[in-house]
Amino acid sequence: MKSLTEVSLFPWLRDRTLSQCMIHDVSFTRHEEAHFPTGAFRYRFIYQTTNDERLLAQYLIGIKQDISITVIERQSQYYCIEIALKIPLSDKVLNTLFFDSTIELFSLPSNLPLLNKAGVLVMDMDSTAIEIECIDELANMAGVGKAVSEVTERAMQGELDFEESLRARVAQLKGAQAGIIDVLCQDLPLMPGLVDMVEELKSHGWYLVLASGGFTAFVEHLKDKLDLDAAFANQLVIENKQLTGEVQGQVVDAQFKADILKACAKRWSIDAGQRLAIGDGANDIPMIRAADFGIAFHGKAKLTQEADVAIHKMDLKALPFLLLLA
Repeated sequence: MKSLTEVSLFPWLRDRTLSQCMIHDVSFTRHEEAHFPTGAFRYRFIYQTTNDERLLAQYLIGIKQDISITVIERQSQYYCIEIALKIPLSDKVLNTLFFDSTIELFSLPSNLPLLNKAGVLVMDMDSTAIEIECIDELANMAGVGKAVSEVTERAMQGELDFEESLRARVAQLKGAQAGIIDVLCQDLPLMPGLVDMVEELKSHGWYLVLASGGFTAFVEHLKDKLDLDAAFANQLVIENKQLTGEVQGQVVDAQFKADILKACAKRWSIDAGQRLAIGDGANDIPMIRAADFGIAFHGKAKLTQEADVAIHKMDLKALPFLLLLA
């Protein structure tokens, strides 16, 4: 077995000539992504530049146990490695590792959803698929921003019933010109990584759905722009080119979002294990629970506690790296 230094770990890993190496008494053995070692604990590290690899190599050596390792490759420009360990990392290490770096560590189950098999991903819209909360932006345009944003934040933290808070916020928009909806549609800031994530999932036959407590005009705009498969949201009432301050029809609340996931999986005959959901707020908890694999994206604390995995640092390009390419 060849003995290397931490500087040589990643060149060895990419070279693929040798199946094993030894660095400072730590044995590294190569495995393939599709053949994860039985009974091991799975971790993936996602990072943005090769400049992070020196720090990452030093950390891996510091684990002080033999490591099975492989490179995870996807369509985006992120970098990723996976390691398999016989002894799990402590919660303290998981919570503090690389706090000041751009490296993000994910503890994953041994059985992951398959990237290269049809699945369904149901996404929240506001602060998940796009960078803003649409109702807050509409309120700012209508001159009632402060009153609405305070209610929005309390709803996102799970302090208010969603339907009650939705109707209270929408009521503030009464009398606003409906044209502000079209103006905002043309300037929706997509969440970084969204387009790349959508393209990669669609290339593997995935169905992509928006389920939002926001409004139909915005989800339909995104559906058309990104060629998504379905979109659900609340319908604002408009009369005489003005908002009435009301919503009509079924309110897309937390439970309805969870029901959307189940209905879409049934509609497209998605196998168990391939039903994903991603969101950021407390209103996404039932949807995350209903999913086979629930992802918190820069999420509020209550949601992060419920999710199978949480993305804190990376953008949406990270999501395909959390699935298995077999």
